[in-house]
Amino acid sequence: MRVGVLTGGGDCPGLNAVIRAVVRKGVEVHGWEFVGFRNGWQGPLTGDSRPLGLADVEDILTRGGTILRSSRTNPYQVDGGVDQIRKVLADQGVDALVAIGGEDTLGVAKRLTDDGIGVVGVPKTIDNDLGATDYTFGFDTAVSIATEAIDRLHTTAESHHRALVIEVMGRHAGWIALHSGLAGGASVILVPERQFSVDQVVQWVERRFEKEYAPIIVVAEGALPEGGEEKLLTGEKDAFGHVRLGGIGNWLADEISERTGKESRAVVLGHVQRGGTPTAYDRVLATRFGLHAVDAVADGDFGVMVALKGTDIVRVKLSEATAELKTVPLERYQEAEVFFG
Repeated sequence: MRVGVLTGGGDCPGLNAVIRAVVRKGVEVHGWEFVGFRNGWQGPLTGDSRPLGLADVEDILTRGGTILRSSRTNPYQVDGGVDQIRKVLADQGVDALVAIGGEDTLGVAKRLTDDGIGVVGVPKTIDNDLGATDYTFGFDTAVSIATEAIDRLHTTAESHHRALVIEVMGRHAGWIALHSGLAGGASVILVPERQFSVDQVVQWVERRFEKEYAPIIVVAEGALPEGGEEKLLTGEKDAFGHVRLGGIGNWLADEISERTGKESRAVVLGHVQRGGTPTAYDRVLATRFGLHAVDAVADGDFGVMVALKGTDIVRVKLSEATAELKTVPLERYQEAEVFFG
């Protein structure tokens, strides 16, 4: 059997760990051959590929990013895209695909399975917003990086007695903000799932100043003030229709300065959250996902995604995994509110 592997969407710590596990088990246990398609779904569309042997994955476990590179290509936005993929797979003798990605990549995987192409999905997103799995790899690394940044910013904020607004990733789900904010002892945490009152934020900030502490506000990029609009860096949309978000951190810092008379600065962590070396947890989770993805291919169980349930790796239908985003429930946010102000 010859199996294709691709990584789609934003890069994420742990992608190389999945590739390594898939190739190691596929070659050593089943004797399969592997081909890596470059640049997400663009690879199977254009035939851009490379062989993947044991030597190619020997030293990639600890490396961030992806040796196959990535893109946000959507083959269903390309005329004849599915037929092109069928032709490329046939020409290269590829019998099945392992697609590693988030909601968009796995949404394509689901549609391709419906169209008769055998695909097994592996969940990847630092946002932890994929349904049907308790956690996705990359999330732990992103939270760890954001928490370390918050720890460091506490000291400079206290030294200058200023408010610091830290903008983290999270378009529609505030998991990174919630976890890093709790772990970093933030004064306020703002998430997309719940619109916030600027007046209330200012009250929490002033209460913190009254205690002789410097406020730290952690805000997800998709968080909205009451009656407000999403803050956009540009009006551009990607191939899956997502608008690029950002700017809420700077806007909120300006509002705090204007309303309190206190100095307030914004720090946007941006892509640093998903770059660099994966944590030990993400290396292990990504490795386990890769091993179980190979089992699904061996069983001919296509149209599924490997998922974490408790401590077990299980298979769920891609349709279930991509049906809706996993967002922060109200009760989880209410736990954090105890520490606001």
